[in-house]
Amino acid sequence: MAASSMDASADLRVCNKTSSTIGLAIGYELKGDWYSEGWWNLEKDKCETVLMGILVKTRYLIHAIDYDKGGQWNGEAFMCTQDLEFKIKGTEECVARGFERTGFFEIDTAGKQDYTVQLTDQE
Repeated sequence: MAASSMDASADLRVCNKTSSTIGLAIGYELKGDWYSEGWWNLEKDKCETVLMGILVKTRYLIHAIDYDKGGQWNGEAFMCTQDLEFKIKGTEECVARGFERTGFFEIDTAGKQDYTVQLTDQE
């Protein structure tokens, strides 16, 4: 599965350009600490604002699950998640703290204050 990006009118947004419903989790840095947060359910051809306001960092992390066909968008940046709605501080010892250790992929906003990520089907 592929991800691409384009400018948006506000905030950090994620758009589901697949034919499936997607479960989305994000990772971000705030005041020197990393947080993971989820889940947003994105219907096909819908977008969701996941962080509101001007983006002050250039690095954000995303993990997504294709609920209909299976498969994931993941990567080598590991963060903590859980099955239900969550906001978790820190990336260390996820399993020992009762969470899952999940791979996220990195988004580089290249210093833009607004950014949109497009999740697409594999080609």
